[in-house]
Amino acid sequence: MEQLSASRSRGWAVVAAGTGINLILGSLYAWSVVGKALVNQWKWSNADAALPFSVSTACFAFTMIFAGRWQDKIGPRVVALAGGLMFGLGVFVSAYAHSPLYMVLSYGVLAGIGIGLCYSATTPPALKWFPPSRKGLIAGIVVSGVGLAAVYASPLWQYLIGAKGISLTFEYLGVGGAVLICILSTMVVNPPAGYVVAASAGGPAARRSSAKVDLDWHEMLRTKQFYMLWLMLLLGASAGLMIIAHAAKIASAQAGIETWGFLPVALLAIFNTLGRLVSGSVSDRLGRTQTMTLAFFLQAINMFAFAYYRSPALLIFGVCITGLCYGTIFPLMPSAIADFYGVKNLGVNYGLLFTAFGVAGVAGPILAGKIKDLSGSYTYSYVISAVMLLIGATLAAIAKPPKLAVEPDAATQAKAG
Repeated sequence: MEQLSASRSRGWAVVAAGTGINLILGSLYAWSVVGKALVNQWKWSNADAALPFSVSTACFAFTMIFAGRWQDKIGPRVVALAGGLMFGLGVFVSAYAHSPLYMVLSYGVLAGIGIGLCYSATTPPALKWFPPSRKGLIAGIVVSGVGLAAVYASPLWQYLIGAKGISLTFEYLGVGGAVLICILSTMVVNPPAGYVVAASAGGPAARRSSAKVDLDWHEMLRTKQFYMLWLMLLLGASAGLMIIAHAAKIASAQAGIETWGFLPVALLAIFNTLGRLVSGSVSDRLGRTQTMTLAFFLQAINMFAFAYYRSPALLIFGVCITGLCYGTIFPLMPSAIADFYGVKNLGVNYGLLFTAFGVAGVAGPILAGKIKDLSGSYTYSYVISAVMLLIGATLAAIAKPPKLAVEPDAATQAKAG
């Protein structure tokens, strides 16, 4: 009992450290505040101002493949440390990037790779300490740090940009972020060799956990379910990122919110976090894909209505629904991969799935920026988002566990009990 208690304490320490790291990385989601400043102060176009965010998201996502495999082999601590240093350096160097190209290289590429290294070293090790019946909850807690970050990051970015300017803001936040991530990285570890997770009862997600629990990435790529999940992540994330990357500008153009321009961004972050926490726990009982179906359908309705949110109250309502539904993606996708393919190779398996987020990070924000520059509004962006979400909801409704993942036999269940 004492050993079990110690293991649980160690596991929760990993969860806390991973959440803290993600809380710093999530400053990425305050980019709409930075983008608005780049348009107003440095006279960039909307598309140029969205480009560093999009490239950073893409680099973050594609780095997850290699970072996930790296942390599977050597452990998450070193990977998180390296990522923290790269992230901080990329943000710091952005202070001297006065053109879109240089900002793409500094914030987009360098900081984006750092985010990918760190993010790959947070959720997978945390999940390895807990049973299937709690994977949704644990993933929800860890990734909630990313969503919650904009609550502090949006007003912080806005205050510092107003008081110190864009360049000094990048310097301060680059140094501070690197120091904090390096400290937290010392606590992020995998369970020791031979560690066995204590069994516990659970809902559909727990009961559908695979008997052949450790499929590698070659086996995973031979299943159609992986590609269904990939498309679902692409469609859902693209729709959400269209709004996230332009939230401050949408608030200004559509509802006249100026002085408190960070408020929609902060509220989006709060509901993004709530969506991560609630959906993770709900999916442990209802099932991952069933929860995704509900979230995608609700988000589609919200996107069809978004062009009509022309008062501050209605716009804030729409932003909150966007954050709530968008947040469901991030605990449900790693939990689904763990349920379908096991946790031993979770780093690289989830990294491959997360490439969809990289594509979404480029497609969503840049498409919305181009549409705004050409048409003068975001209306067509909302319609495109809604259609993508309906397709995602359909895929989620028909997705089933791979046939390779069979129910544990009675003997295995008895032994686990």
